[in-house]
Amino acid sequence: VRCGRSLDGYPFNPCLTEAQYKEMEEKVSSTLSGLGGELKGTFNPLTGMSKEVQQKLIDDHFLFKEGDRFLQAANACRFWPTGRGIFHNDDKTFLVWVNEEDHLRIISMQ
Repeated sequence: VRCGRSLDGYPFNPCLTEAQYKEMEEKVSSTLSGLGGELKGTFNPLTGMSKEVQQKLIDDHFLFKEGDRFLQAANACRFWPTGRGIFHNDDKTFLVWVNEEDHLRIISMQ
């Protein structure tokens, strides 16, 4: 199940500033890092991601790539990879993509 959501008070991705991307990533990562129980997990920012972590996320089919030509034409890939990240729970059944195409893409794989 996938659900795309927008954060209140922020424009759609093509209109975000670099500072807004960073601010949103910080807000979301700090919120997700506070989850416990079966949702407890790890947030991985795309900026500065090690090759090891990147390969692990690719192997798990979790890593999203820079947008296709349509997203690029819509200016939705500005400041890539700044402000983007991936959260997954320890069981790898719950994912949140931050600023991929939507502000948030919430994915449950049960």
